Amino acid sequence: MTRLRQPERKVLDTLVDAGVARSRADALMWTVRLAGKHSEQWLTELREAMSKVDDLRSEGPKI
Repeated sequence: MTRLRQPERKVLDTLVDAGVARSRADALMWTVRLAGKHSEQWLTELREAMSKVDDLRSEGPKI
């Protein structure tokens, strides 16, 4: 598991204590899914931009 600071662990523990998640790992998964759901348009735009960067890199000079 990644290292989280106390405030982030407190959020996960709150989700576990409230019965939203069974464990910190489940709470983290729930949080990531929620964030992805609410920012899907932004994530899509980011993925498209990253793809364009990859295309430009492949067209650039070979070192």
